Amino acid sequence: MFLTISTTGTVERPATDLGYLLHKHPDKAQAFSTSHGTAHVFYPEASAERCTAALLLEVDPVALVRRGKGKGRGGAPDSALAQYVNDRPYAASSLLAVALTTVFKSALRGVCAALPGRAEAPMPLRVEVPALPARGGAELVRKLFEPLGWSTVEAEPVALDGQFPEWGDSRYVQLVLEGELRLADALRQLYVLLPVLDDAKHYWVAPDEVDKLLRAGEGWLADHPEQKLITSRYLARRWGLTRQAMERLELVRLAEADDLDVEDVDNAVDETTDTEERPVPLAEQRRAAVLEALHTAGASRVLDLGCGQGQLVQALLKDTRFTEIVGVDVSVRALTVAGRRLKLDRMGERQASRVKLMQGSLTYTDKRLTGYDAAVLSEVIEHLDLPRLPALEYAVFGSARPRTVLVTTPNVEYNVRWESLPAGHVRHGDHRFEWTRQEFRTWAEGVAERHGYAVRLVPVGPDDPEVGPPTQMAVFEITEKEAKAA
Repeated sequence: MFLTISTTGTVERPATDLGYLLHKHPDKAQAFSTSHGTAHVFYPEASAERCTAALLLEVDPVALVRRGKGKGRGGAPDSALAQYVNDRPYAASSLLAVALTTVFKSALRGVCAALPGRAEAPMPLRVEVPALPARGGAELVRKLFEPLGWSTVEAEPVALDGQFPEWGDSRYVQLVLEGELRLADALRQLYVLLPVLDDAKHYWVAPDEVDKLLRAGEGWLADHPEQKLITSRYLARRWGLTRQAMERLELVRLAEADDLDVEDVDNAVDETTDTEERPVPLAEQRRAAVLEALHTAGASRVLDLGCGQGQLVQALLKDTRFTEIVGVDVSVRALTVAGRRLKLDRMGERQASRVKLMQGSLTYTDKRLTGYDAAVLSEVIEHLDLPRLPALEYAVFGSARPRTVLVTTPNVEYNVRWESLPAGHVRHGDHRFEWTRQEFRTWAEGVAERHGYAVRLVPVGPDDPEVGPPTQMAVFEITEKEAKAA
């Protein structure tokens, strides 16, 4: 992945001033570690008349797959071979954009203590990107860059194969930009528009991306004719974030039109009084529902089966009504993280006597799990292959047989309400299945009938009148007849 920035100069204002502005000395070749490889900065030419800085990003495809976990949202492509063999190490993308911010952070802010006047003034620039993915072709490249003050925007399509011209052009272009711009403005434009043209990002787009976009787009995005397309693609088409960004950009445009600060335009709300209720995360709602069900059942000795990193165990420890809490997970790493979360090594003796973490598989019977008041399987069953569910069912309901069992799992019908979830995808890359409300009811009633439990279903989260709640919970209570027999 390669990008060059060139400028020209005179004896009075040498082109090598570019080194000061980029904070990288022309006589040195430097390397910088990034999350997915190594970025190299060097100068192929450096004289008073002409200076060129080059950024070469060597992407480690194995690190890219491991960090993206190879599946799910924000990961590498799902196809096993495509995880390692793709265009990511060679074509300019969000990987290169992130490298720009990592390597040229001060230049992006327009900060240069050595030459402050030079940093604030436009300078002749030539930017070249040999391989740029352009979903929209050369025409879209021109639509995005020409309104920004570049006098020359060349986007030469790259043929699929020079020896077979009949195959046509690929989606890649050779980009050349020339014009008189501030270096900081040029870098910020590249930071935003490289992933926009690629129409993809190598990381999960979180709400803080709106702030990143507005910072990088300051001074040019609010009035750009393709503002909506840029915003939507940069934010991975998350319509909620896109709407938020568009509203804030409109405030910027209005403020600039009236020569006011944004705060003076957006002054309808007294910030000293927070009148907006913040939504409670679904994970917190789920834990609250579990705690309420355990209190209703009168449980004091509780198993957290598939405890993961210990969030529920931590919540149970805060309630003194739970006298014994056991977290069980097959992953040693998860149990280690849970131990750190709970601060087991620093916990007082009395508190430590209430909690225990154990490794164990939920698909095998385990005598250590018998005799407890309640067991919780929170967001666990969907991580098992369907053929293994009967084994889990017997291990929990047939062998351990706690008086109360709580099972929570996603309601797949609700997935259409998640703005960030592509159609046909499950909520987590490791989910083997996600059930409708009827499918979950059928399974829960079958388990209850086979093992002498009564069951009721409880919605968790907002109960949508059309698609139901985001999480469904089954509360199993052992029948009086079975309890007496036990």
